[in-house]
Amino acid sequence: MTTEDTTLSTHHLDTAGARLAYDVQGPLPTADGRPPLLMAGQPMEASGFRALASYFPDRTVVTYDPRGLGRSSREDGRVDHDPAVQAGDLHALIEELGAGPVEMFASSGGAVTALALVAAHPDDVTTLVAHEPPLLALLPDAEAAGRARARVRDAYEKNGWGAGLAAFIAWTSWQGEFTDAYFAQPDPDPAAFGLPTEDDGTRADPLLSDRSWAVSGYRPDAAALTAAPTRIVLAVAEESGDALTGRTTHAAAGLLGQKATVFPSHHGGFTDESSGFPGRPETFAIKLCAILEASR
Repeated sequence: MTTEDTTLSTHHLDTAGARLAYDVQGPLPTADGRPPLLMAGQPMEASGFRALASYFPDRTVVTYDPRGLGRSSREDGRVDHDPAVQAGDLHALIEELGAGPVEMFASSGGAVTALALVAAHPDDVTTLVAHEPPLLALLPDAEAAGRARARVRDAYEKNGWGAGLAAFIAWTSWQGEFTDAYFAQPDPDPAAFGLPTEDDGTRADPLLSDRSWAVSGYRPDAAALTAAPTRIVLAVAEESGDALTGRTTHAAAGLLGQKATVFPSHHGGFTDESSGFPGRPETFAIKLCAILEASR
């Protein structure tokens, strides 16, 4: 696959309690009659998909910042991130595009939101590739996984961003169930990961605080999802192994009576060097394109 310059325009949409910023790469209506390809993350913003979108120069690609993140504001008086609320935002965005149902690639918390969207609005999406949704409730050790998640929040609250992110890395990279051996470990030293040890005093990070616990605590509606006309593909990163999001993805696939489809690289395998932890975006795009083409 090759990339080329494409037209990118930025728009805003007012929804219930929020003003969403979204970007459109390519024309609307689409030039080839295919549905727009909507990419969504959480807490990742639209910018995180720039590398991946560049490998689809012949497609109209739409990305957005979830409410309260990046360029999108919120006026609902809340600071938490709820998949049901965000699914409502995506439904409003798809209606605003006016191009009928979309194809969708959604990653991490965005994949959780996308599953909530399909359950609530099954005619909005023709094909959903849900990449590594962190659905803790589906794990056999869900209670222990929740305790481990709380350690991340506690490290962040106590010592700041560097300590919280170090704890997050330890949590998400642990292989297998969260046993006594995991909880016997001391909190990791942020300096060991090249992270700052100083506390900047902020506590609003959606990844490290409890503001996104509704995302990782979400339980998909299996009956609604299997009844939907949407083709749902659960995508797992080849490097995840038995780490947290690898396990949750396999569990979600099993819930829907399927096996997870393996994608290249790691949890952020569609990003380039600008992410700080680049994956293999071109190879990732080739795999995604093949999945989408198989739905035609």
